[in-house]
Amino acid sequence: MSWVTAGAAYLVVWWIVLFAVLPFGVRPSPEGDPGERAGAPANPRMLAKIVATTLISLVIWAGLIALVQSGLISFRDS
Repeated sequence: MSWVTAGAAYLVVWWIVLFAVLPFGVRPSPEGDPGERAGAPANPRMLAKIVATTLISLVIWAGLIALVQSGLISFRDS
């Protein structure tokens, strides 16, 4: 597997994991906050979610690379 394919696979895994992690720990802000839409999170903690996404994605990506290197799955046509 080339480094371009590996990098593209990591980016796809990272984005999928990000959208899975985003809802965790979200609490809506109290009603009456001026300038915010209803349902906007009070404290989204994006830095923590980005770090968690990166670590989870790294584990999933390493497993994907191991599967490709073992020959169980392939990105090439057979």
